[in-house]
Amino acid sequence: MSDFTLTDALLARYRTVTAATAHEAMGRKGALDSAIKPIRHGMRVLGPAFTCACPPGDNLTLHAALKLARPGDVIVCAAAGFTEQGLFGDVMASAAKGKGIAGLVVDGGVRDSSEISRLGFPVFSRSISIKGAVKETLGQLNQPVVVGGELVSPGDLIIGDDDGVVVIPRALIAETAETSAERERKEERFRAALLQGNTTWDMLNLNAVMERKGISFRL
Repeated sequence: MSDFTLTDALLARYRTVTAATAHEAMGRKGALDSAIKPIRHGMRVLGPAFTCACPPGDNLTLHAALKLARPGDVIVCAAAGFTEQGLFGDVMASAAKGKGIAGLVVDGGVRDSSEISRLGFPVFSRSISIKGAVKETLGQLNQPVVVGGELVSPGDLIIGDDDGVVVIPRALIAETAETSAERERKEERFRAALLQGNTTWDMLNLNAVMERKGISFRL
């Protein structure tokens, strides 16, 4: 792991950056599987990843992650995409919120979604399942894992919102903050022009796209 430190000032630059903007700013990379979504509309998560890996149907490692993660961390749990157990519920959410953990992203199932929502703890999961988990096998903690088809390493930046979740590798966090800001400024100007009556067809010069494809179609 490098000596890179995610400072409060750098993290603050991402407060308004959406998952989609960061994904585009990195050249359309880093997006987790689109099935991993917030359990309630309006949830947002932002922070460095504390990673863990749970065998299917076993949440012992997730309990260990709750013990070891620091305030502000986002626990990112690889669960092999197994959706038929609720690995995380309201009791664990209470513990996470009490400790100041920023949120959970899990490539598997959770339960007690209404109570977790009431607590206001951000959870992004592949499914919601009422089936309970066992506590038998300790998996990897704070090691690189694959979640939602993307490699996530400890300290990578996680952004999650209604559209989904993106992971920004540690080495790209500072650079992506700048490219995201540039993209936001560009889109703000673009939207302003559209509200003045311009069309996306003209502003994106889609006539030229048709011509390059040899299609006889011009608006």
